[in-house]
Amino acid sequence: MAHEQLETYVVEKPEQAMALLNPLRAEILSRLTEPASAAEVARGINEIPQRVNYHLKALEKVGLVRRVGSRQVRNLVEVLYLAIARTYVLSEGLNWGNDTVQQMKDQGSLSHLVQTAERIKRDAMLLLERSDQEVEVPSASLNASIQLASAEQRSAFVEEYVQLVNQLVAKYQPKEKGQETYQVVLAVYPKQGGDEA
Repeated sequence: MAHEQLETYVVEKPEQAMALLNPLRAEILSRLTEPASAAEVARGINEIPQRVNYHLKALEKVGLVRRVGSRQVRNLVEVLYLAIARTYVLSEGLNWGNDTVQQMKDQGSLSHLVQTAERIKRDAMLLLERSDQEVEVPSASLNASIQLASAEQRSAFVEEYVQLVNQLVAKYQPKEKGQETYQVVLAVYPKQGGDEA
């Protein structure tokens, strides 16, 4: 079945541009030059289908993909998606307001936070397998809450905490090769739900 798809699409809406600037969403779009389901795309980029499905819905919402059909797979009905074009060009007429630029930065940071959390989860699962084989796996985690009253205070906190972490990392950087390397990951984001700390 043939489906209409543009060769090139000029992006003039800021929300579409922001979607394209998300690396995972751009990768998903590149896989949709032919109709495909979330599960197919997920297999192609080594992601979980639920995550791909979430991003597909976001791409559909801003008009960069559309539903073009469905098919029965075992007991499930898979929705097929198609990108509206094969290539995308950002319009020179895009008016990047301050709010849009800030939103792009925020979305980029949140996307990185999700990717980092998934990397930690994958690494932790591998380390759990090692510990099941009675191999000692030293690790540590820290969870804390802090109240920051303003954007200026948040910015000052992040700047100081990055500076302190960099000092710690420099202090404990191995002087000799062959020492075990540890991954250090830190994140700051608004607390969701639950009781206030």
